[in-house]
Amino acid sequence: MEHKRKINSKNKGGRPKKGAADKLKYRLTVKMATSDYYTLKGKARSAGISAGEFLRRCMREGQVKERITPEHTGYVRQLCGMANNLNQLAHKANAAGFVTVRMECRVLVARIEELLNLILL
Repeated sequence: MEHKRKINSKNKGGRPKKGAADKLKYRLTVKMATSDYYTLKGKARSAGISAGEFLRRCMREGQVKERITPEHTGYVRQLCGMANNLNQLAHKANAAGFVTVRMECRVLVARIEELLNLILL
């Protein structure tokens, strides 16, 4: 009888059970083009991991850039216009001399700095 108790209380071994946060219990279906599928498989193979693990790591560690907002689009358009004006001023400066264009350049540079601060913040 004592021998049976010893067998039942013996540690069976094996790995410890995973916690609820570590279990992979959700399944997600993704549709992709053939070229995307083979790109994913190739990158996962070269990394030495499964495609699922590759996607999980990309989700955790990768970054997806946000789309540019309409407000920022307007700022970028204004910057492009200012860049064009700055090029025209540089052409004037080369043709007529720098002193006549100095003030216009300072005003444009200040406005460009203001727009960059709006975009970056």
